[in-house]
Amino acid sequence: MLLFRWLILLTLIGAAVCFAFYAGTGQVRYKRWGLVTLKWTLIAAFGFFAVLILQRIA
Repeated sequence: MLLFRWLILLTLIGAAVCFAFYAGTGQVRYKRWGLVTLKWTLIAAFGFFAVLILQRIA
């Protein structure tokens, strides 16, 4: 579980770095990479926490 939390944190940091590159360079590809990374990170995080909630209920 700790591994998944670290992976989620690292991918969020990666998305933030992509947005920082976009702010610094103005290249749209960094914004697109940041949005894609953020989208899949949030999907994975919601899935991870849904499993944790289901474990608590059962």
